[in-house]
Amino acid sequence: MSALWETILQTQWQQVVMWAIGGLLIFLAIKKDMEPTLLLPIGFGAILVNLPLSGAVTQGDEVGVIDLLFDNGIANELFPLLLFVGIGAMIDFGPLLSNPKLMLFGAAAQFGIFFTLSLASLFVDMKDAASIAIIGAADGPTSIFVANYFDSNYLGAIIVAAYSYMALVPIVQPPVIKLLTTKKERMIRMPYHQKNVSKTTRILFPIFITVIAGLVSPKSVSLIGFLMFGNLIRECGVLDSLSETAQKVLANLVTLFLGITIAARMQADAFLNPQTLLILALGLFAFIFDTAGGVLFAKLLNLFLKNKINPMIGAAGISAFPMSARVVHKMGLKEDNQNFLLMHSIGVNVSGQIASVIAGGLILNFVH
Repeated sequence: MSALWETILQTQWQQVVMWAIGGLLIFLAIKKDMEPTLLLPIGFGAILVNLPLSGAVTQGDEVGVIDLLFDNGIANELFPLLLFVGIGAMIDFGPLLSNPKLMLFGAAAQFGIFFTLSLASLFVDMKDAASIAIIGAADGPTSIFVANYFDSNYLGAIIVAAYSYMALVPIVQPPVIKLLTTKKERMIRMPYHQKNVSKTTRILFPIFITVIAGLVSPKSVSLIGFLMFGNLIRECGVLDSLSETAQKVLANLVTLFLGITIAARMQADAFLNPQTLLILALGLFAFIFDTAGGVLFAKLLNLFLKNKINPMIGAAGISAFPMSARVVHKMGLKEDNQNFLLMHSIGVNVSGQIASVIAGGLILNFVH
């Protein structure tokens, strides 16, 4: 009984705050259905590592299982890369291959990353600024990869921000889109013409993208390579069972372990500080400007195009797949119940997956 009382007395108020944060993440996952496969394990992990004298984290010479998982799953980039295989197997590049110019919107929607990099460098060193800027891509695995590569001091906050903003896409993006567009622009119809994409094209595409990305941004090869390898498994036609395993079992299992392992960097002493609030603010700034970049680029193109583009599809150029595409599609239907933008926004969304990974690789090349 005395040992229990001694443990309770060692509980700090900061740890109690982290329990509350963990509980909030679990609530959002279960009650609001916001990225439950990520927020639930992150929330539970936050509680796990902030218990006084928790055996889940390293105490003296006794290595905790969460730290062990972190060293062997995140510190060496294993979990993010395995997750990319699963994501690649989920993605159908057909809509993008049917209309390759949609790739431009994915590139334009990375504007916020580089803008935030400049802004964040005023507050933190360049490596931490680069890690924070990637939050704008709304791409959790890329955020983990870049932040871990630079050994950022704010890894826990960066990861929580990246996945939280992915979950908040339906809340954050619509106001930004409405602010930058008129009702007339949001009602622009874009008929979708289904084009037959050959199997050969679908197989060559991931190989081609890997080679091009490797030449342009060598440090993105592991990221883009694993993503495209997953897609090649999907499209080759001879590994259907492996493709299904990658999409479901592998992706879900790695996501669960990734979520709970992230908690290794969510201990109260490292997480509860003014810098965490700054990171959340800068991450939101990057996310908003990525969305704005895609929308404004579409509006710019409309100045020169005869067949106008609905500028809302530009917002889907972030990496949050397929949430952002669905948000744009629903907004189109709300303005005009016969305006179906899903296939266009999906094409832009998958281009954002590629563009965000390449952007991460470019930042790795630029920042030393």
